[in-house]
Amino acid sequence: MYTMRREHDRLTGPVPPLPAAIQVEVTSACNLRCAMCLVSYQPPVNKTTGAMPLAMFTDLCDELPRLEHVTLQGLGEPLLSPHLIDMVRYAKTRRARVGFNSNATLLNRRRADELVASGLDWLHISLDGADAATFEAIRSGASFATVCANLAGLVEAKRRAGSDTPWVRVVFVAMRRNIAGLPRLVELLADLGVTELRVQNLSHDFSDADPAGRFQAIRRYAAAEALWDDGDREVTERAHADARATATRAGITLRLPDTAGKGRGCGWPWESTYVTSTGVVQPCCMVMGDDRVALGSLQDQTFTEIWSGEPYREFRRRLSGDRPPEVCRGCALYQGTF
Repeated sequence: MYTMRREHDRLTGPVPPLPAAIQVEVTSACNLRCAMCLVSYQPPVNKTTGAMPLAMFTDLCDELPRLEHVTLQGLGEPLLSPHLIDMVRYAKTRRARVGFNSNATLLNRRRADELVASGLDWLHISLDGADAATFEAIRSGASFATVCANLAGLVEAKRRAGSDTPWVRVVFVAMRRNIAGLPRLVELLADLGVTELRVQNLSHDFSDADPAGRFQAIRRYAAAEALWDDGDREVTERAHADARATATRAGITLRLPDTAGKGRGCGWPWESTYVTSTGVVQPCCMVMGDDRVALGSLQDQTFTEIWSGEPYREFRRRLSGDRPPEVCRGCALYQGTF
């Protein structure tokens, strides 16, 4: 038995310590139908039934003695979760840094004041265009004017409270349809009082999915809009250069993706984890869709059992080898282009 166990460990590798960082989908419901998001290609989810139970979240946190970083974000809009503020406060009792991404359509003055008072450490706001036509064509159901007003309102809420937190960053998903407007977005953020912009590429090309299956629509969208081809490099690099110069003048911190790629690799399954609103544990947030890969469920096992279980160990073994899991091969983070 001992010999068999040693051979098993040799093949699958030792189990890493329980992660210090987690990402949790606090709700799978969303009020928008964004063109590059899987939510747009699935039936709508009720905001009550789509929410992760508070007890599931607190139990997960309690299992992780080294917890330092909590992201309350998945495919849905976190502000739709009835437990969001309670989750923020609970994570803060664990002395963890906590934040989330939001489309900011629901970020009115009351919610902004509430988030500032909760102790939230950071908040990322999605803004994928510098004008209403571009932005609203990508984030169907959103109002450009409302999002800009809510973003400015959050900055003002921090000022009223005399608080440095939450740290506010705008996230721009770069695509063929919006990349030329990136320098103008930098100028807009300077006017709104935001000092940091992160630009990222589409997260996945879904090349592992059946071309005729249920992921065909988002797969076609990624093929039509992703800035991964050499033919896009000139216009992308020009937009990056102009945005970089504008950011320098405006005093804005700008993070741009690597157009050439930094080489393959990913540390997620050793360092962090992603849990859907129903408790399905996945290797990372880039997978999109809990039917694409599942390593276990919190409804059936503890997180510790899942983390050290055979599916997780096998996933780590394959990811560290020459033949990574198929779901990773089309991932922008794995390819170094995110």
